[in-house]
Amino acid sequence: MKANPKGETSSPTNMPLTKAQKQKILDELKEKIAKQKVMIFADFTGLKVKDLSNLRKKIKAADGEIKVAKKTLLGLAVKSAGLEFETKKLKGEIASVFGYKDEISLAKIIYQFASANPNLKILGGFLENQFRTTEEIVTLAQLPTKEELISRLARSVAAPISNFINVLQGNIKGLIYILARAKM
Repeated sequence: MKANPKGETSSPTNMPLTKAQKQKILDELKEKIAKQKVMIFADFTGLKVKDLSNLRKKIKAADGEIKVAKKTLLGLAVKSAGLEFETKKLKGEIASVFGYKDEISLAKIIYQFASANPNLKILGGFLENQFRTTEEIVTLAQLPTKEELISRLARSVAAPISNFINVLQGNIKGLIYILARAKM
């Protein structure tokens, strides 16, 4: 068996998947859905194999995973997880992107990649076990990361303190300047 560019396995004669192969894929999808923090659906119709490989690397670096499976198998896995969604509504070739670390970093990667590659289209996804539209996923991707928010908070807390120190130093500098002038 060979892996095709989509990450699926197929036989040398491109025969349909056997029941055992389908069950294995379904079990994998169920496992991934159970441990995900965010799941994003994307249409990758027309995307080059090289670009898809680059996307896989970026997603893997962010502690995520991309899986391509037939819509019917994806629908069964989503339904068995208790999530309400009809995968038949999704258009094109569907890739499911699973984020295990945090919700925002994976959405940012997909959004930035889709901006640079018009053949990748975000179709929506699941966050906190609720289906989110394309617009909501894009909004999520545009949010600042946790690290950015912490640095903003640190700057805003430190700003009044440093301003207060500058004011105090200004009075001392003024006093020294006056004393130096008076001495002359």
